[in-house]
Amino acid sequence: MDQTMGSGDVKYHMGYSAEVSTPEGKDIYLKLTPNPSHLEAVDPVVVGFARAKADVMYDSNFDQVLPILIHGDASIAGQGIVYEVLQMSHLRGYYTGGTMHLVINNQIGFTTDFDDARSADYCTSLAAMVQAPVLHVNGDDAEAMVKAVQIATAYRQKFNADIFIDMLCYRRHGHNEGDEPSFTQPLMYKLIDAKRTTRTLYTEALVGRGDITPAQAEEIEAEYQSQLEQVFASVANYQEEHDPNFVPPIVPNAEDVPTFISEELIREIAATQTAIPEGFNVHPKLLPQLQKRAESINDGTIDWSTGEMLAFGSLLKEGRPIRLAGQDSRRGTFSNRHAVIIDKENGSEWTPLRSLISDANQFFVIDSLLSEYAAMGFEYGYSVEREEALVLWEGQFGDFANGAQTIIDEFVSSALQKWGERSSVVLLLPHGYEGQGPDHSSARIERFLALCAEKNMTVAQPSTPASYFHLLRFHAANPKRRPMVVFTPKSMLRLKAAASSISDFTSGTFLPVIGDSTVNNATRLIFCSGKIYHDLVAERNRLNDSSTAIVRVERLYPLPVAQMEVEAKKHPNANLLWVQDEPANQGARPHVALSTTEAIGGTAVDGRVLRRISRRASASPATGNHHLHEDEAKALMVEAFTR
Repeated sequence: MDQTMGSGDVKYHMGYSAEVSTPEGKDIYLKLTPNPSHLEAVDPVVVGFARAKADVMYDSNFDQVLPILIHGDASIAGQGIVYEVLQMSHLRGYYTGGTMHLVINNQIGFTTDFDDARSADYCTSLAAMVQAPVLHVNGDDAEAMVKAVQIATAYRQKFNADIFIDMLCYRRHGHNEGDEPSFTQPLMYKLIDAKRTTRTLYTEALVGRGDITPAQAEEIEAEYQSQLEQVFASVANYQEEHDPNFVPPIVPNAEDVPTFISEELIREIAATQTAIPEGFNVHPKLLPQLQKRAESINDGTIDWSTGEMLAFGSLLKEGRPIRLAGQDSRRGTFSNRHAVIIDKENGSEWTPLRSLISDANQFFVIDSLLSEYAAMGFEYGYSVEREEALVLWEGQFGDFANGAQTIIDEFVSSALQKWGERSSVVLLLPHGYEGQGPDHSSARIERFLALCAEKNMTVAQPSTPASYFHLLRFHAANPKRRPMVVFTPKSMLRLKAAASSISDFTSGTFLPVIGDSTVNNATRLIFCSGKIYHDLVAERNRLNDSSTAIVRVERLYPLPVAQMEVEAKKHPNANLLWVQDEPANQGARPHVALSTTEAIGGTAVDGRVLRRISRRASASPATGNHHLHEDEAKALMVEAFTR
């Protein structure tokens, strides 16, 4: 079986594109976006793709791009994603110049009657939210339908706003080949069975007006049927063309790709933070934070946000566009990023990193609407089209990505395998066990790792600002585009023990595994990932322990088992432990166990068992009791150094 384009999908989910010539001689590029069965999930992907097309090809001239969304009457009324996408339509970060919405209103949703499918008078009632016009048209009137499309197109081009066409029609057959609709709608289907088809009605109208003769009608029908048969035969005999000279891009080893930058460039980027425009009023509480960024270059206290700033600035200088969107992303959830500064007197904006570039739109940072589903879908669609850009979606907290699980399952993790669709979108998900309770602790690492296979994406949890810097730069340079999920810190954003020095940025690469050079021939070797590394080091120092080595796994997928084994061989007499903050059934542990246990198909780490140290298995990600959280954290440290 040829799987060069992945595992594939059913034919009606596959995308299609073509250059079409109009009767007026204009060439138009048409693209049907690949889409899953999950109703309306593709909507934000389409508008994100359209926005990227306009940004890349037409210098944001939205008259040159027209997104068209085809809805069903039941799905447009029932799926909240439609509301979210419509709410985006006039926002500067998501504007596309208007979307045309075509509603196939067959007055039924699978087996649900329309009076059970909505409370609103019309399935298109939500259009009133943005004052979008709705053209209600009889689907049996072909010429009225064409006229409605002409009016809608003219309106969209004139006013650059959304418009709806509500095509009132019916479904002649069942929902699928095996469905008998008269089981559930017997009265409706008595009427439908007695109705003449739309083609018959239009033919009768044309003949009745004298526009064509019955013989001409039969000739037109026969000619069209012949065209369909020819196309069907050509598809049945189609053999995909293969370029014998095509060489697929090879994913280089991360440690082989130089991602460091010069000290001169570092200082140039840092200087942007204090180059305040004349007359601009920075909030007095914010000014010291900006000054600290420049100072940290000299005193070796580069924090997480400064490391990210250096990654963004260096990529901008290399000509790469960057788009970052999310709830509170301009400031940062934890008042940490401050990519856009607001004048405290007049509300004007200053984006420091834009001083490095000539085109301000090369660096685009926005606060999204309070949405995850549509907002993540938009960024995914944008990244598909704008291949050279670093496109990032950030959750306010990592577990907020739960609201976009359909986008993660149907697009981010599997689109390449199903449809051959490539994306390099980055999801930034704050994660950390710091006593904030069940809803603000876990980004659900285990869920993402359960979706990993066939090298479909990168999943990482860097432990230092420099590691994060190198990771972003490697991801941007990787020729084999893949999505990436990064579990970003919270308290570690400003943790002094996690700070990096300038030398960490002027040398080195992204290392999937970072060894421990401070201990030789340890009796206990701990593997861990993320913030808990710093907790373990602090506990080791408190205990004066010189027999425990602590190794960081910075990349969780693809899991670098071979490099973990190299570290294990340095300590042949050591007990091997995997230590994590998360409960036993969550976090990276289930994935690590699957990959490192020979009995279940994994590869052992130097033939030794990698034992678990974690919180007990739990249905909830974390306790809501802060005292209990502290007790659990202490117990973790005790067990890690005594087991």
